[in-house]
Amino acid sequence: MKSIPFLQSTLSRKNLMALTGLFLCFFLIIHLLGNLQLLLPAEKAEASFNSYSVLLSGNIFIKIISYVLYFSLIAHAINALIITIKNKKATVKYAYDDRKKASKWYSRNMGILGTLLLLFLIIHFKDFWYVYKFGDVPLDAAGHKNLYLIVINSFSSWWYVLLYVLSMFALGYHLLHGFKSAVRTLGLYHPRYSSYFQTFGMWYSYSITLGFSIIPIYVHLTHFGL
Repeated sequence: MKSIPFLQSTLSRKNLMALTGLFLCFFLIIHLLGNLQLLLPAEKAEASFNSYSVLLSGNIFIKIISYVLYFSLIAHAINALIITIKNKKATVKYAYDDRKKASKWYSRNMGILGTLLLLFLIIHFKDFWYVYKFGDVPLDAAGHKNLYLIVINSFSSWWYVLLYVLSMFALGYHLLHGFKSAVRTLGLYHPRYSSYFQTFGMWYSYSITLGFSIIPIYVHLTHFGL
């Protein structure tokens, strides 16, 4: 079977990675805004979060976006793996190559961070998406699937909270390099505006990391104590 011509070159793969990466960055904002409902008082959080979940699963526009999301996740991961393998095969050893002084450690270890995030996503989809779609989920007072209860019970274990928070810090470091790299790949990183992109990328990464990290900690402490 012939491969897609657009994906024959490394540049094309990098462009696809940049586009899918920026889409995932946008999705993270929407996802975080929805999850912040978990910080509301328990009764209000349950009704609001479950209604939000029903909206996401029943709206045709949201379903289309979800398919784009699945494609973006898969394409981003596969292209990252292919590019990493090709770069390692094509690496030329120079007499002097001290990249550690020229780049951050997370820039040099995007593959490791990406692999950790992929493992987290598998666990995350299994514990929430799969259970919600195919599991025997109890209903709330409004007759909606009680995803809120699933989330609360998941964060009852301190080790699961720790795993979640550590994964979010891995995500944050991934975003610190990924956002800047995506903008540069697409030719949008003009020297005149580079400082703005860098500042936005930094604050975006910090906000996403802290926002997602606060939720499991708050839920655990509020519902289960220390």
